[in-house]
Amino acid sequence: MQFALTVSRDLSMANPIDSDERHPTVQTRVWIEEHSWLHLLFKSPRNTSPKFRFPDLLSACVSLAMSSDDSRRRLVEYLVTQLTLRDPGTERRSCDIWPAQFDQLLQTHRAPWNRFPNPMFELDHLTTACVAVAMTLPDGEAAVLRQARTNLLARSRTNGPTAN
Repeated sequence: MQFALTVSRDLSMANPIDSDERHPTVQTRVWIEEHSWLHLLFKSPRNTSPKFRFPDLLSACVSLAMSSDDSRRRLVEYLVTQLTLRDPGTERRSCDIWPAQFDQLLQTHRAPWNRFPNPMFELDHLTTACVAVAMTLPDGEAAVLRQARTNLLARSRTNGPTAN
């Protein structure tokens, strides 16, 4: 016995671009060492219910690094004392970030300490430094996951239950 399923042409030939919902994230880059830490956190058994993805994890790192004067001071200190000593040709990975945290990065990029006559750090330097600051926190993994939950709640209040 044979069965046949008839699907209307409209459903079977749906344009994947039209049906693929795009999330409003911004792409940035993170140096390989810090990206590896984010990847470990992504794969961590602590990252459950919900399992946060890279935009959530990276955005949480940015939020943590921008959360206080002390954390912003540690960000600049890391840039000046550690990142500048690394090979500028270090490999980077693409990573998405939510717009609210990308705006925080842009504000930091325009800060007086990053303007002439001081050396200028690029956005990938700042993003990498945010992850590095989060890595140095006591129980950094837990802090990032807590902040990811806080950011998710803030997005849902702003954009509705889809949190986009």
